[in-house]
Amino acid sequence: MCQHHPLEYKHLITIKAGKPKGAVVDALKGDPDKVRRLSLSEQELAKVAAHHGRNIVSFTHKNLLRIYPKGTRFNSSNYNPFLGWVHGAQMVAFNMQGYGRSLWLMHGFYKANGGCGYVKKPDFMMQTCPDGNVFDPKADLPVKKTLKVKVYMGEGWQSDFKQTYFDTYSPPDFYAKVGIAGVPSDSVMQKTKAVEDSWVPVWEEEFVFPLTVPEIALLRVEVHEYDVSEDDFGGQTALPVSELRPGIRTVPLFDHKGLKFKSVKLLMRFEFV
Repeated sequence: MCQHHPLEYKHLITIKAGKPKGAVVDALKGDPDKVRRLSLSEQELAKVAAHHGRNIVSFTHKNLLRIYPKGTRFNSSNYNPFLGWVHGAQMVAFNMQGYGRSLWLMHGFYKANGGCGYVKKPDFMMQTCPDGNVFDPKADLPVKKTLKVKVYMGEGWQSDFKQTYFDTYSPPDFYAKVGIAGVPSDSVMQKTKAVEDSWVPVWEEEFVFPLTVPEIALLRVEVHEYDVSEDDFGGQTALPVSELRPGIRTVPLFDHKGLKFKSVKLLMRFEFV
């Protein structure tokens, strides 16, 4: 039997990479006879996406696009990854040591597909319509699906936090923020009322989210403790809308680094109409 040795990694990466020479818009035209790997900074992406979003999407049909953080992010912070994702970028580079909402979105996005680290782009982001148009993330699209989210209650903070962590002399005043991250027309954030002096807050509030592109949307959930000066962080999670199971669910929350709390969780209901 003939044994086939695996190819070395350097032989697998054969697509020429580089920054654009000249105008970015010209580089996005691509070459029908060659496959390119183009790298853009977050500022370059934002600038070209403002007026040439369809060109970016069209480029990613047959070419690879990589986005990287701007060089002045000395504190290892991150940009919103959705600007790259909704325009078809296959590689959205991150500062993995920079915690915050952008990294929470990245963690949530890659919970899809079993958390294997690969999420297939929806087919409509890889197609050209008969009229020659491609997917436009800023287009006014019809609603495909409506997600109803009800937040019943939360618990577990009393087990995972010190009794004086949120307030020195009284139980915490928790409220929840619930929203969607996705294309601009779907992105929104709402919040419940604050429940005063309770380690087990009961909100019983429902939110309705009409979605035009549910295939790449994330459900965002955060819990904070109300404070006169600055609210305290009480947990977060982000979940791919495409993988939500309808019904009443227990939803575990994570800390600001993305590590799962031992006990903190919410009781929620998901419904698609």
